[in-house]
Amino acid sequence: MPSEPRLMAIHAHPDDESSKGAATMAYYATIGRVKVVTCTGGERGSILNPRLVGRSDIEENMHEVRRGEMAEAAKALGIEHSWLGFIDSGLPEGDPLPPLPEGSFADVPLEEPVARLVAEIRAFKPQVLTCYNEHGGYPHPDHIRVHDAAMAAVKAAADPSQYVDAGEPWTVSKVYYDVSFTPARVTTIHEALLAEGLESPFVEWIEHRGKAPARRVDARIEVSDFFPNRDRALLAHATQIDPDGFFMAVPRDIEARVWPWEEFELAHSEVGYPDDIETDLFARIED
Repeated sequence: MPSEPRLMAIHAHPDDESSKGAATMAYYATIGRVKVVTCTGGERGSILNPRLVGRSDIEENMHEVRRGEMAEAAKALGIEHSWLGFIDSGLPEGDPLPPLPEGSFADVPLEEPVARLVAEIRAFKPQVLTCYNEHGGYPHPDHIRVHDAAMAAVKAAADPSQYVDAGEPWTVSKVYYDVSFTPARVTTIHEALLAEGLESPFVEWIEHRGKAPARRVDARIEVSDFFPNRDRALLAHATQIDPDGFFMAVPRDIEARVWPWEEFELAHSEVGYPDDIETDLFARIED
């Protein structure tokens, strides 16, 4: 049994960890151990930073570039990190959607990532694990596959009859889904910006997604002191994050004042469920 809090976060691509629950991970890394497992190398990701578009040295070496970015992001958050070793599936576009690239993460049999994740869970022994909900947070095939593989691996890791060569069984006490862009969060920050006479980056989001059903929130972690760590991690992913773009557009003093939290939905618990919103992902877990 680990003597300190251990949190594992399973993500699809490098940069996902920095845009989903990053400040929470930076906080828990100061009082315990945090490990991110990234399932793919992000090889098929587009260059989203206009400053770097057209750079052949990046386009021809995307795999190595994104590995370097991930290392810098992990350093900014103070976390441990490992690659699960699968190939990015890309985001299919078109009607009908094209088939998934052969051999990509969302194309391989589910038992392949489950086996690797079971080994990661049993080796690290997290009491708490975070991943995406059944919709992937958004409908990217790799994000949906992360959900399916992570939930199956949590169950299998506790079963001594499964994956007997992957280490001693380990039971994860709680599994949370990240809840990043809730209507409440986006609307609150949006209205605070307008009240200050500032432009809001959320106008289009509210117009197109603001009426979507909200996910349940079971935990709200106050982590405004770790927003700088989150921002350094985001900017480390230079191919993906525009310093003048969406993720960096909200003044951090306003964000810290009106929404200093990151939120999570409790998907599975071996230690019961809360009567009220939790303020600690490790609540009710005893050594």
